[in-house]
Amino acid sequence: MIIVSQILAVLAQTLGIYLLVLLVRVLLSWFPNLDWSNPVLSTVSSITDPYLNVFRGLIPPLGGLDLSAILAFVSLQLAQGGLNFLSGSLMGGIGY
Repeated sequence: MIIVSQILAVLAQTLGIYLLVLLVRVLLSWFPNLDWSNPVLSTVSSITDPYLNVFRGLIPPLGGLDLSAILAFVSLQLAQGGLNFLSGSLMGGIGY
């Protein structure tokens, strides 16, 4: 059970890192003059856009604002919280 708990904890930490990359992507989208052919920016975009596109299909842009990122963040945070809880409960704690 300890190994499963550790795997769940690593997955939760990975989601936390992905949340940060997603936040960077959303913040960078506020600057329309960025050169997205830059290798760093194109990598961030290629990592996050497939996930964001799932939610863009659910919530269309309203007045030019893309609100799908909010649902994407909430979904990731719920998944991360669930993994943290499962990891903690498997270790005999109450979760964190």
